[in-house]
Amino acid sequence: MRYGILAMLFIVTAINVGDRATLSITGSALTGVLGIDSLTLGYIFSAFAWAYVLGQLPGGWLLDKFGSARVYGTSLFLWSAITVAQGLIGFLSVPLAVATLFALRFLLGLIEAPVYPANNRIVAAWFPLQERGLATVIYNSSMYLSVVLLAPAMGFIAHHYGWEHVYWFMGGLGILVSLIWFKLVRAPGDHPWVNDAELEHIRSGGAEVDMDRPRVAGAFKPRLGDLKVLLRSPMMWSIYLGKYCDTSLQYFFLTWFPIYLVKGRGLNIMEAGAIAAIPGICGLLGALTGGAVCDVLLRKGFSLSAARKIPLVCGMSVGATLVLCNYTDSVWVVTLLMSLAIFGKGVVAVDWTLVSDTAPKEITGMAGGLFNMFGNISGIITPVIIGYIVQTTGSFEGALYVVAGHALLGALAFLSMGTLKKLQLART
Repeated sequence: MRYGILAMLFIVTAINVGDRATLSITGSALTGVLGIDSLTLGYIFSAFAWAYVLGQLPGGWLLDKFGSARVYGTSLFLWSAITVAQGLIGFLSVPLAVATLFALRFLLGLIEAPVYPANNRIVAAWFPLQERGLATVIYNSSMYLSVVLLAPAMGFIAHHYGWEHVYWFMGGLGILVSLIWFKLVRAPGDHPWVNDAELEHIRSGGAEVDMDRPRVAGAFKPRLGDLKVLLRSPMMWSIYLGKYCDTSLQYFFLTWFPIYLVKGRGLNIMEAGAIAAIPGICGLLGALTGGAVCDVLLRKGFSLSAARKIPLVCGMSVGATLVLCNYTDSVWVVTLLMSLAIFGKGVVAVDWTLVSDTAPKEITGMAGGLFNMFGNISGIITPVIIGYIVQTTGSFEGALYVVAGHALLGALAFLSMGTLKKLQLART
């Protein structure tokens, strides 16, 4: 049953990333419709990240208090409704449409905030330690399924039917899946389809199977002040810096990459969606490789620190190869280099295991929110920096140097984590 739950996480996270990427697919069309420049588009991209960062700690608190399944399902339904609403801005005057799009992207980020902390909590509850690496990257790799399947589909829809239909298609899909979610997803101890043998297997392997069980009177209640145990740890600051750099690459691929192919390489919107699928396949393979390497190294007797550091440092280093795109005019060489870079980015998807490796079990939701908050600060900064560079230079060359620099800094940050250990709260 745990693999059925993982399949739901994979599908819903793919929809989640697809809904974020709708603006990157429709961005080149919207710049014409709304008459906005690259800098304004960069700020609209960053509206999502502002809210996403602000929502991380409240989202984590909601998860710890009310449980993953209920909060996640509600979030899925609401963000899908907001995605549908984005397709309606064409009926508004241009100034009002720009303001409404910014506001809707902000709301989208706020409501999607609990998603990755919830994924991490659900995997920690359903999977033993030695299966957790691969399980983590499987749900993380759904990002690349969005690029492989949903990006070409959205490009096709935008090209043949109009940009607004992209939002209606993705929002409608999410609303449908939210109904399935509420029927299928439960905590391990409460799920009617899990048998005693599987429950014992995941419990004896270190899974937090009772994480979302109702709490008795007087039980532990999470407080934001509990996060000081994380903020006082040098190990955690290295992890947070690594996550920040990793997420910078993610936001480049989710926001500016299709526009880079259209404006920087002269492709049309449908061609850009199809070309973007090729690196996406490589990202998916990279994610599966990173998780498998982690689990194999643990089974071979490597320390937890070594099993995590090896794929993280190697993956971030490989991600820096995208800067070589500045030295070629061939679209296919660009595709090859971007595929290699996104393969490395995929390997780093295992970084979410660091939350369950280090966080006190009582505040796993808030710890995941803090981890994701630091990472997604780059979602505020990276799209705007790229917008400034493109606006002032008329080229993406400087942008690729910025993204590659983040990749190398991230490799150094993960290398400097030291020995990974489970932190303990001062109170019980």
